[in-house]
Amino acid sequence: MNLSSSLLSSISSVRTKISTPKMTKTPSENDVGVGVGGGGSVIRKNQFRGSLFKYGSKSIQVAFKTGDFRRQVIFIGGLTDGFLATEYLEPLSVALDNEKWSLVQFLLSSSYIGYGTSSLKQDAVELDQLISYLINKEDSEGVVLVGHSTGCQIIVHYMGTNAACSRAVRGVVLQAPVSDREYMATLPGTAAMIDLASSMISEGRGTDLMPREADPGAPITAYRYHSLCAYMGDDDMFSSDLSDDQLRMRLGHMSTTPCQVIFSMADEFVPEYVDKKALVERLCRALGGAEKVEIEWGNHSLSNRVKEVVQAMISFIKTEGPKGWDDPWS
Repeated sequence: MNLSSSLLSSISSVRTKISTPKMTKTPSENDVGVGVGGGGSVIRKNQFRGSLFKYGSKSIQVAFKTGDFRRQVIFIGGLTDGFLATEYLEPLSVALDNEKWSLVQFLLSSSYIGYGTSSLKQDAVELDQLISYLINKEDSEGVVLVGHSTGCQIIVHYMGTNAACSRAVRGVVLQAPVSDREYMATLPGTAAMIDLASSMISEGRGTDLMPREADPGAPITAYRYHSLCAYMGDDDMFSSDLSDDQLRMRLGHMSTTPCQVIFSMADEFVPEYVDKKALVERLCRALGGAEKVEIEWGNHSLSNRVKEVVQAMISFIKTEGPKGWDDPWS
């Protein structure tokens, strides 16, 4: 939910490096050692080695892949996210490289400030295009999807579309699957804006933009505001006030895909009244028995628990990933 603004356009497939902005940071127990130099995915701290490529016709449809392996983990960020969205991506890339996996980060039409004029439906189309590219151009044996924040909603929606390439998804990690609606309800003015969005949609103006005060950080349509903020909107998948039946209706199709839920027990975007332990238990049950990982004191992006989240993801991927790589289409 931190605003970023740098976009990439008109980039053809090249070998390149990508760096994070320089930051002053002292070593901590959360740092994970990186394999610097040589042929690894990380050259030095905050600098990646990999391939930058176009996976679709839009200028925004750019992806960056570290490692040159036939098994890929695709990271899908949340609202305002783009490349290098979380601090755990660098050590995750190194850990995946050691296991002979590639990490793929990519931009969608909804990346950075584009989320307000996009939708889960559009996200799913573009995610399918990326997986198709990996299958047809990179000879992929299958993928694992890792979602952060609203990226979890993209994954859940995509897996419910039965798109052809969704059969190549061998596992899913949902990191910080929390309710945008419940968080937005804590902010002043949200209720009035939901009413306005509902009126605009009923008048056939769902694609029109809301007033600037609805979201000062990005232009947002009536439809997307309603989707994110209204009860049972299209994005409303992880709210604590949904019944068990409603959660099963929204999440139950995930039961056929191995799934891990990583929940931050100090997530700043979860209202204090929410019983986090009860919520994550209900979510895992609705997902068909997903693996539950509770990270005590972890914040939304787990920037304060990097080592723990990487270890959890690698353990899940090693357990669930390699079982059926021989034929993604069986």
